[in-house]
Amino acid sequence: MTTTPISRTPIPPSLVATLPGHYYTDPEVFRREQERIFESLWFCAVRGADLDKPGAFRTVQVGRESVIITRNRAGELRAFLNVCRHRGARLCTERAGEVRRTLQCPYHAWTYDLDGTLIAAPNLIKMPDVDRVEYGLIKVALREWLGYAWVCLADEPPSFEDTVMHAAVERLGDAAAIEHYGTERLALGKRVTYDVRANWKLIVENFMECYHCATIHPELTEVLPEFADGYAAQYYVGHGAEFGADIEGFTVDGSAGFGRLPEVTADQDRRYYAITVKPTVFVNLVPDHVILHRMFPLAEDRTVVECDWLYAPEVVASGADVSKSVELFHRVNVQDFEACERTQPAMSSRAYRRGGVLVPNEHHIGIFHDWLLDRLGDAHA
Repeated sequence: MTTTPISRTPIPPSLVATLPGHYYTDPEVFRREQERIFESLWFCAVRGADLDKPGAFRTVQVGRESVIITRNRAGELRAFLNVCRHRGARLCTERAGEVRRTLQCPYHAWTYDLDGTLIAAPNLIKMPDVDRVEYGLIKVALREWLGYAWVCLADEPPSFEDTVMHAAVERLGDAAAIEHYGTERLALGKRVTYDVRANWKLIVENFMECYHCATIHPELTEVLPEFADGYAAQYYVGHGAEFGADIEGFTVDGSAGFGRLPEVTADQDRRYYAITVKPTVFVNLVPDHVILHRMFPLAEDRTVVECDWLYAPEVVASGADVSKSVELFHRVNVQDFEACERTQPAMSSRAYRRGGVLVPNEHHIGIFHDWLLDRLGDAHA
């Protein structure tokens, strides 16, 4: 049986070609992404306040590695590969927990302090030649920004300022603009975890454009009318989408939210800003709260997204009802993720073998594709 090749009409100047479909379905492509992106760049792992006392820990999947993030006795965050140095057993088997003073392997009881040093093991006293630092846990580079711990598995991590913090400058046009929201001082009002049956890149691409907004986001375009025109706020450096004239707050029904965060400027008031921090973080800024998405790509067709709604500490402490502001972006998330899940099956279709096209107000997604291909070494493929 022979098949007729899929022909492609020459692409007119107004359109840009996308990635071919196999970039979203091929396990080998995903393996290279794990190696060259998730395990080589800074990865947003955990909110610092989730580890609120010494001994608190969380384990996260970063590429192919399990990483432990914990707080030591001095109150500092530390990160290690979740692997015992004895025989390679998984050290922490729970997603989150708390230990008193040490991390102990459940297999042979090798025991490490919260800075990773080997401090005890059965018969260790009979092995005086064992260097307890050298045989400590493998440390992972860690930086804190926006109240989150970012880790990097690379032996020589890239500049955090150039590869992470620069995303805010690139989007907002001002190094100080994101600092006005004081994200690291905010409190968690709500967290929702979504298990999305789609490739992580489809989620990034969806977040970067608003060509779909008028079609699937009626609540969002009611609050931000300019989004109905199809241009995402990220399309313009420094631009924030303005609230509609009759909209009082960034809520599901446009009703008032909470007071403006203390350092948010008059120019930032009544505006929404979205930032993509490659590879896996979205930051959404509105006058009275911040919404931050962290993606955890687990397979070529599965991505877990953890979304935090952050408010002024006094708002959360007072027990204020945050449901209307949460509901707005929760609906946006559900609408977006359903769209990505509808798209994922077509990535393996012969109709998408050579990819699709980007219309003019999606052209900035092409820049993301160029970045990806460069990271994978496929730029000239």
